[in-house]
Amino acid sequence: MDGLPPLVDHHCHGVVRYAPDPGTFAGFLTEADRPPAAGTSYFDTQTGFAVRRWCPPLLDLPAHCPPERYLARRRELGPNATARRLLSATGIGVYLVDTGLPGDLTGPAETAEAGGGTGREVVRLEALADRTAAGYRGAGTADAAEEFADALARAVRAAADTAVAFKSVAAYRHGLALDPRPPGPDAVRTAARDWLAAGAPRLADPVLLRHLIWLAVATGRPLQLHTGFGDPDLRLDHADPTLLTDLVRATADTGTDLVLLHCYPYHRQAAYLAGVFPHVHADVGLTLTHVGPRAPAVLAEFLELAPFGKLLFSTDAYGLPELYVVGSALFRTALGEVLGAWTASGAWSAADARRVAGMLAAGNARRVYGLDGGDGEEARR
Repeated sequence: MDGLPPLVDHHCHGVVRYAPDPGTFAGFLTEADRPPAAGTSYFDTQTGFAVRRWCPPLLDLPAHCPPERYLARRRELGPNATARRLLSATGIGVYLVDTGLPGDLTGPAETAEAGGGTGREVVRLEALADRTAAGYRGAGTADAAEEFADALARAVRAAADTAVAFKSVAAYRHGLALDPRPPGPDAVRTAARDWLAAGAPRLADPVLLRHLIWLAVATGRPLQLHTGFGDPDLRLDHADPTLLTDLVRATADTGTDLVLLHCYPYHRQAAYLAGVFPHVHADVGLTLTHVGPRAPAVLAEFLELAPFGKLLFSTDAYGLPELYVVGSALFRTALGEVLGAWTASGAWSAADARRVAGMLAAGNARRVYGLDGGDGEEARR
């Protein structure tokens, strides 16, 4: 769609600094965590086809060229030049980068610099808890649990000084059917003691997950929540955003916005929650990349119930700069097709279509994250 402002990618991840081999590259095209079935390829997916449609021309190749030819050209250019070419073509002006994933990934500043934009950090709560627990692992005493709980509260407050938002992956660790109430101090200390005594494995205790969510809510920073599909580490039926309904009600008067990420195939449920709760927003990130040419249909379904000021753009790109290209291109084309059809039918005016397009592309995210409100780094640049 033409005439959009620079996009605000309100949820994304860094890209790898190395040149991935063909198998590693293809692995980034899927949410699967294992090699493809014998005789098949992850390039034979909507995401794989979208990469071959949108990315080769940016590397001086014809669209839809074979994967082998594309990867060879990528190797010729090297990872840095490839990232610069691809990211600079996305039209993204602001990158809000979730830094909670492991690996040799670019951070907010490096990612944004390659794309000619600005970057801010989204802090993943569970990763922050894991780091905070490092000095207490194996210390299953009441004193250690209390010290850890105090340190965790300080760490969240300190992160809020610089982070643009927090994110929870409770959907992966337990599921979204959490008790909506903030746990009491005794429950937090008991859960912390047991977790630390066990050597602080991956945080999956529902009491501590709830505690993290409420610590983040208390800061007033927006809280992103993974919902809907993802890798096999989650159970999809435990990631339905309607499972958050009681938590949504409990946070309604806190002044903290909740942003439901990804949502598919529960995007209509997410749109409903955004429609009836003023502090709930939703995004189309990851989903459009994986549905490819069906992106206009999915976007239209989001817009059936979601108020137009509540839907945000993101790519959820991870590892490959190609996924930034695909996410932004599919968003633009889907938005143009959907709003163009509604305008042509007479249901919408052209002026309203342009205004709503700007809201979805950037305006809503700028409002939710305070990017123009004077309290963030972006507002000072």
